Amino acid sequence: MRHPSILVCLTIAGLASVTAAQKTADAPAAAPPVTSKMLENPSPEDWLMYSRTYDAQRFSPLEFINRRNVSQLKTAWTKDMGTGTHEGIPIVYQGVMYVIQPGATVSALDATTGASLWEYKRDTPLASRTKTLAIYRDLIYYAAPDGFIVAIDARTGKMRWEAKTDGGMTSGPVVVEGKVITGRTCAAKRANCYISAHDAVTGQEAWRFYTAAGDDDPGGATWGGAPEATRLASTWGLPGNYDPATKLLYWGVANPMPNTRMARHQGNVDAIPLTSPADLYSNSTLALNPATGKLVWYYQHLPGDDWDEDYTHERTLLRTAVRPDPKFVKWINPDIRRGEQRDVAVMVGEGGGIFTLDRRSGQFLWASPFPFDAPNFLISNVDGRTGRVTLNRDLLFRGPGDHHVICYWNTRSYWPTAYHPRLNALFVPWVDNCLDMTSAVPATPDTPAANEKRAGIPRAGSKPEEFAGLARINMETGEIQHIFKGRAPGNGAVLATAGDVVFWGDLDQKFRAFDAVTGKMLWESTLGGPVDNSTITYAVNGKQYIAVMSGEGLLSGGLITQSGIQPARRHNEIYVFALPDQR
Repeated sequence: MRHPSILVCLTIAGLASVTAAQKTADAPAAAPPVTSKMLENPSPEDWLMYSRTYDAQRFSPLEFINRRNVSQLKTAWTKDMGTGTHEGIPIVYQGVMYVIQPGATVSALDATTGASLWEYKRDTPLASRTKTLAIYRDLIYYAAPDGFIVAIDARTGKMRWEAKTDGGMTSGPVVVEGKVITGRTCAAKRANCYISAHDAVTGQEAWRFYTAAGDDDPGGATWGGAPEATRLASTWGLPGNYDPATKLLYWGVANPMPNTRMARHQGNVDAIPLTSPADLYSNSTLALNPATGKLVWYYQHLPGDDWDEDYTHERTLLRTAVRPDPKFVKWINPDIRRGEQRDVAVMVGEGGGIFTLDRRSGQFLWASPFPFDAPNFLISNVDGRTGRVTLNRDLLFRGPGDHHVICYWNTRSYWPTAYHPRLNALFVPWVDNCLDMTSAVPATPDTPAANEKRAGIPRAGSKPEEFAGLARINMETGEIQHIFKGRAPGNGAVLATAGDVVFWGDLDQKFRAFDAVTGKMLWESTLGGPVDNSTITYAVNGKQYIAVMSGEGLLSGGLITQSGIQPARRHNEIYVFALPDQR
């Protein structure tokens, strides 16, 4: 891996083209600085990162709200947000909520009332699609749409430092071992395809890891001679996770670009193999040393993708007995000792499929199609012993104007899953959606060029009234139970709690609570707009709150149109619920 010279621009607060304005309430009293130990083991009352903990389990130990009383939830407060796209997840520390607003704005709110404490706004016309904020010491970290990583004073909203970087940042930051780590959207060239670490106090860049391997990198030969400068594989989705025990940072990489093998390899579909590795490190799980950025291991979930299917987003870290049942699991490593306790990393891809790996070594343990096993599933085989994935060759585009239907497509995306440790269950939202795709046709003297055509289409044989749902996956056996099915797809984050409640919302404005044990729906509220990402829980002074946002992300509009639902559109608002007389 090469480390070219890096330009970092640090700006003293007050000189940057940004504003920080006091709003309707006084600044909160200074809270103790957030330490690395607090991030590793946060208070149950706080929500310090996008999935609460480094393991991305999105599990809260709070149980004031439980399956016996969740039906009594009432609105505690609401707050309108600015207009525009949003995909963010708030964080909460000692009674203050920090939230990404549409329009490149970060706000601090009183988490018990919604009163504004301060607002920080970038002086840029660019829209913000960043999904996460991070907190460390007394700073809030924001990946701004103009390419700057910004450190904001958590008490006043004033900027402390900013660092200019190359490439877009639609993912968001996570702080690990005193470093702010972020991923990039590539911005049309390999030089912008990387994960970087910046010192959390000074903003100085510490390292970069390029997610599209270059000629001199390990994995460079897997691009089949494609020009180095045009190799693209971004990390646009949810940021990575960290294991303090193994000292490893886990990060998911999206598809290789351009979308098809023909476009990437000068028309030669067979320039790279159908099996992994191909076009590294696209569609891979990376295990990196957070101190140096060096690669420790990788696993490729979809080699040489031909359809723009992303295997980015979070890797859920958990410990489980490994006993995959062949009745439920299609691909199993025959060398694993059944029932052995393993530390694993689990992920569900946008193209479908669930993968379970040993998180210390990257060893393949088991995988299976998800949400259902379709004949035109994009993977034809996973070698159990090696974990080597083989693409479905019948779905490859071998010439201009070829047409295929590929399952799946955006069956889940930037809305994170949740894991309940006591039940050893992963809760995953899904859309029974496949990709209807026709490859591009170049211009001829007689006909104009035709762009690549892509559209969602329900899986053959599926039911419109069961277009989407929520699944519970037993992480020991691999059994998938579809506990809820409906017409409306969801872009909402899943939340699991020690009260044995699972919260999840859909694009038809419905926010629901389910019994984590039985799957029964226990409570429902209709919001003013579609649920997008966001869902968290926290407590202040012994009172538990559930927070969710309405609005729309990049994928929301297409799914709304395809499913035929008719929700209120572009309504951005924060909704916070609590029990009426809890204390």
